[in-house]
This record gives sequence, structure tokens and C-alpha cells, in this order.
Amino acid sequence: MKTSDNVDHTPARVDRRATVVDHRATVAAETARFVTVVRDADLATPVPGCPGWTLADLIKHTGSVQRWFAALLRARIQEPPRSREVDLHLPDQEDGYADWLAESATVAADAFAATGPNLPMWAWGADQHARFWARRMLFETLLHRADAELALGLRPAIDRAVAVDGIDEFLVNLPFAAFFAPHVVNLRAPDRTIRFRATDGDGDGNGNGDGDWLVHLRSDGFALATADAEAATADATVRGAARDLLLLVYGRLHHDDAVLSHEGDEGLLTHWFANSAF
Repeated sequence: MKTSDNVDHTPARVDRRATVVDHRATVAAETARFVTVVRDADLATPVPGCPGWTLADLIKHTGSVQRWFAALLRARIQEPPRSREVDLHLPDQEDGYADWLAESATVAADAFAATGPNLPMWAWGADQHARFWARRMLFETLLHRADAELALGLRPAIDRAVAVDGIDEFLVNLPFAAFFAPHVVNLRAPDRTIRFRATDGDGDGNGNGDGDWLVHLRSDGFALATADAEAATADATVRGAARDLLLLVYGRLHHDDAVLSHEGDEGLLTHWFANSAF
């Protein structure tokens, strides 16, 4: 596991957004919400956000990720792991999957309790500390909870502070994701910029403040600009509530969706979303 030499390796900013959310506690809360959604659902239900998957697949994936990340935390890994094998204790029958997912969060909580968030650890993304894995686990869990709700015809509710933190986590780590998201290497353009701007929460009405991200694409890669670039003009901008922007960056909404608005270079937006799948 290593980042591609074709993307920007500039160290990402350490953003205040990462300190607003208690990632460890929110993993437990999001898992509990996920369990509630799927407990009485038909686990054969297809999941549009994950083509080819059913709710059963979605639950298995989420619980497996939690148990895998928990194993990495307990091992306090200092280099890329050579194996992804972990004892999942997966039930033989799908009617036990909801309880198994709940138990996965307990496994994660035990690993969190044994591992300080500031412990130096290898991570595939920007932040080389144990806290990277808790933050990444949170957004794996939250996104797939939202996937389950969307599959069942429900509109996901996402706390704004969590959504803002999730957008930041996605954009900070995306330049490092080419080893499992190979199209990321195509995210380049000669000095072009894309802005994602939240229209809810505090600010000046345009989303300025804690909900503004400027991505700078260059001929050799891309990176999230620092906070002092918030006033800069972008070649393309997408606006919406933080919740909807989070679903957008993860490909669960299209930038033409009615809950979003956009302006500027349509081709640049199309290029971004065609290559930023995580």
C-alpha cells in the first residue's frame, strides 16, 4: 500500500474541522443508527450507492472494516500491513448480521480504549496517527448507513458538523487514494480550481467560514488549498447543504441534483466526478 507517484504528496493541512467531532464516540452512534435501519429490513434489498451489493453485503463490509481497522489499531502498525486477514466472527445466518454489526462497534471501541488518538502509526492518508483510523472508520460507517437508508427510500439525516468534517476528511485524503481508487491519477488540469461551498451553518450566507473547500488541480496532480484561499475565485463551484455536499463528493448525489447548485466550467466538474470515486 503506497500512494501513487502521479499525485500530489504535499502534506495536507491539519484543519480545525478534525477537532470538532469526537470520531470515536460518533462511530458508536452511527453504528447504532445503522443497526436500527437494517434490523427489520429485507437484507436482499439492492443498494444503489454500491452497485451489485445488497443490504447484507453492505452490513458485512461495514462490520469488516470496523474489525479490520480495530486490528490495525491494536497492532499499532508502523508500516503497510501485508495481510488483510482478520477473524470476523461473521454469523452463518444473515438474521444475525444486525447484532454482529453492533458487536463490531464494540470491538472498535475496545481498540480505541487501548490506543491513544495521538499515537504515531502508519496510515495510507495524510495523518500518520491512530486518530486517522477512527476518523476513516467513522465516515465508512456513516456513508454506508446513508446507503442503507437511501436503499430503503429514506432521506439520510447527517449532523452538519459531522458532514463538514467528512467533506474535509475526503478531500484531504483523496490525493493519497490512488492505490485503491486508480482514476484519482487523472485528477489534473493546468492550474484549474473547484470550490465546494456549504450554504448552511454560520458564515456570510454563501457558506464562507467552516464550510468552504478549494481544490487546486495542476498538470502534475491536485491538492486541497489552505484556508487562506477561501476568497479566491474558482473555475467551477458547487453549493449545497453540508449533508448534500458530503453525499456529492462520495458519488451518492450528482452535481445536477435539485438540492445542489453549480456554476462555472461544467467540463471541469464532469472530469472531477468521473475520476474522484472513492
